[in-house]
Amino acid sequence: MKRPKPTRRKRQNLCADKGYDYPDVRQLLRDWGYTAHIKSRGEEQSERKQIPGYRARRWVVERTHSWLNRFRRLLIRWEKKVEN
Repeated sequence: MKRPKPTRRKRQNLCADKGYDYPDVRQLLRDWGYTAHIKSRGEEQSERKQIPGYRARRWVVERTHSWLNRFRRLLIRWEKKVEN
């Protein structure tokens, strides 16, 4: 199924991160018929303060990557030894 293209009467939403928060990008999206939802700097931090119980969960991903990298190191060292 093809996605319908945005029109002037029926605009589509586009969510982006802070890397796209420039006036030129916002204008380009408006010209193409999109409604931009881009968080500006500091907006996300102020939202976190308002939501009780909100906490960052990035440490879960970092811990998993660390765990995987430890095993990766063992495999690399194992493969580099001539005896093995």
